[in-house]
Amino acid sequence: MKRKGREQQQHNAGSRKPRHRRRFTQEFKLEAVRLATVGDRRVSEVARELGIGAEMLRQWKRQAEARVGHRPADIFPGNGKLISQDEEIRRLRRENAILREERDILGKATAFFAKGGR
Repeated sequence: MKRKGREQQQHNAGSRKPRHRRRFTQEFKLEAVRLATVGDRRVSEVARELGIGAEMLRQWKRQAEARVGHRPADIFPGNGKLISQDEEIRRLRRENAILREERDILGKATAFFAKGGR
């Protein structure tokens, strides 16, 4: 009997070991992209030799090509980290929000004291 949907997932859940997400170092990714870029070998061949999926290597290659000219640390920042430029933008936006809030408070205080309020 063929199982469908959630019932099939529950059945398979008990029969398989949980898969752990593999992590790759920045150096490994850079070297893998270099191997896939240099020479006349196909991405799938390089990926097979390295023991990774071809689509993953293609994704790394696209990411590296999109960030040409960045520091190596900014090509594959890893673990949810932002590249240095994005981190700087985030910091400046937070600072800008704080400054706007302070400006608004000072404007209200100025208006309050100009009226002679108590």
